[in-house]
Amino acid sequence: MAYDASDPRAALAPAGSAGIVAGAYAPADYAKFYETEPQEDADGIRSWFARGRNFIIAYSEVTAGAVLARQAQPDEYVLLLPDPGLSATIMAGAETKTVEGHSLAFIPPGDSSITFNGAGRIVRLFTPRSADLAAQCSNAAGYLEPDPRIPPLQDWPTPPDGFRIRSYTLDVPKEPGRFGRIWRCTTFMVNYLDPAAGPRDIRKLSPHHHDDFEQCSLVLNGSYTHHIRWPWTTDMTLWREDEHELCKAPSVTVIPPPSIHTSRAEEAGQMVDIFCPPRVDFSAKPGWVLNAADYPLPHG
Repeated sequence: MAYDASDPRAALAPAGSAGIVAGAYAPADYAKFYETEPQEDADGIRSWFARGRNFIIAYSEVTAGAVLARQAQPDEYVLLLPDPGLSATIMAGAETKTVEGHSLAFIPPGDSSITFNGAGRIVRLFTPRSADLAAQCSNAAGYLEPDPRIPPLQDWPTPPDGFRIRSYTLDVPKEPGRFGRIWRCTTFMVNYLDPAAGPRDIRKLSPHHHDDFEQCSLVLNGSYTHHIRWPWTTDMTLWREDEHELCKAPSVTVIPPPSIHTSRAEEAGQMVDIFCPPRVDFSAKPGWVLNAADYPLPHG
C-alpha cells in the first residue's frame, strides 16, 4: 500500500503482497447508469442494477408515494438516502420507522417495504442471495462463475438485540485520524467518504490493493477517474493493460483483487466505498466504524 502521510489509512497494517499471483485475473467492471436505460421503469420508479461477486447495487429514481417492497428477503439489506430532502417510511415485520433524508438505514430480513415521502434518488444494497435482483443486473453474465480469489460470502454476527430497522444520519463531522464515515451491518460496510471539494492533488494519491475482496466505488456526484493496475504473472498471456476509467455520476465501479487501484476526483464530488462482507481492518481501528456498538465483530 502507498498512502500519503496525511491519509488515515497510512496507519493500517500492511496488506499482503500483490506480487506474482497464479491464474487469470477478473477484470474491473464499470456500470455507468447515465449511459443506459433503467432495467425497471414502472409505478413511479426507475431502477438500474449492477453487481459484483458478493453485492448488488440498485440505484433508483423515485416519485412521491412510490413503494419498494421485498418479500421473504433472505438477509439484511441497506437503504441509502443521499439527499436531505427525501425521507422514507420503512415497514419491516411489526416495526415502522420514518427515516430522514441524508441518512443510511439497515433493514432486517423477511418482509419489508419502503414508501418515499418525496421525489429523488435512492440506493439499495443487496447480496446475490436476492436472486431476482441478481438476474436483472446489467453485468450479470460476468458473475456466473465464482472467483477463486474471493471466499464465499459469510455474514457477520447478528446484533445482540436482534434485527430491527436501524438508521444513521450521514451528517457526521470530519475527525482527524478517522477515514471517511463508516457504518456496518451483518452483510455490508458502507464508507460515505468525505466529499471531494475539487480535483484531487495528483501528488497525494493512494495506490493500494486487496488480496481477497472486491471494492465497490459508487459515484453519486461529480466525476472520478479510477486508475487500476494488475500485477504481472509468470504467464504473460494473462497480463492486463492498466486502466484509467473516467466515471461520472451515477456509476458503479467494481475493483477486483488483487488489482492495485486509486481514484482521483476530477471535480467536486461524492463517492461511496462499499464492501461485502464488512472489512476486518477498518473494523479494528478504534472509532472508525460509527455504529460498532450495534454490530459485534466475528468471534476471533
